[in-house]
Amino acid sequence: MGQASPVADLVARAREGQPRAVARLISYVEDGAPVMREVTSALAPFAGRAHVVGLTGSPGVGKSTTTSALVAEYRARGLRVGVLAVDPSSPFSGGALLGDRVRMQDHATDPGVFIRSMASRGHLGGLAWATPQAVRVLDAAGFDIVLVETVGVGQSEVEVAGAADTTVVLLAPGMGDGVQAAKAGILEIGDVFVVNKADRDGADSTVRELRHMITLGSGPRSGSSDDPWAPPVLKTVAARKEGIGEVVAALDDHLVWLTRTDALVERRRARAESEIEAIAFGMLRSRIGDLRGDARLESLAARVVDGTTDPYAAADALVAGLAL
Repeated sequence: MGQASPVADLVARAREGQPRAVARLISYVEDGAPVMREVTSALAPFAGRAHVVGLTGSPGVGKSTTTSALVAEYRARGLRVGVLAVDPSSPFSGGALLGDRVRMQDHATDPGVFIRSMASRGHLGGLAWATPQAVRVLDAAGFDIVLVETVGVGQSEVEVAGAADTTVVLLAPGMGDGVQAAKAGILEIGDVFVVNKADRDGADSTVRELRHMITLGSGPRSGSSDDPWAPPVLKTVAARKEGIGEVVAALDDHLVWLTRTDALVERRRARAESEIEAIAFGMLRSRIGDLRGDARLESLAARVVDGTTDPYAAADALVAGLAL
């Protein structure tokens, strides 16, 4: 009987709950290691069981504090929780500026929690390019809940909706978040809205404003007209864990709705399509390579400049010449 491959052994140990094995697999994902094909193939039969929850919102609304409070609530229910905290990248090393130990000290020694900071590496959507595959690692490793906390960079935060089953939009009173939400299109991607720091003045008016804007129109994630999802607007004080139980209850309700309406399958299919597309573009890019300094590109650029051809025709000629 043949010996198991190193990747198969690593996946087996990750499924047994060994954090080092999980960390190694996510490192493979982030680095785009040559074994990624084997890793993805080994993980595929075990994925699709976790509830993936994305948390987004402007900087300063308390995303990390809320994430930590949600972890505590889920752990009190006996569920295993994986957290991907997507941080801004260091301009020097490319690594995440904030480490997982700094963010969530309370859970650092809990074997039922795995926390990983990932660098966005300049990706404007606030999500690291490897996030979908890292989610798959945690899912296949047997975590019941995967929380994806994003950078918080404003309008481009809508990307989190494509990476999660349920999207939580966090806001805070006194920050103009209601107007910002409307500008960013966040109303269309939020499944659950949370006004954090609700002990501050203006919390009730922020809740009223949000509820009013939600009733003005439903976004594309609201479901069918026969069984629509009405996004709740909840208040929390995450630093004191107030209102967190209600948030978890809303997330549970949304998962039930997703399953009942088949929206869960639809969202996961769309997520898979985006992931396949990204991988395909990456493969094409690697085949093309860096064309800077390529004589063909320089010649075509010169022709565009002197007006003998246009950029689209030049691109057609370049692609045809590469014979992909």
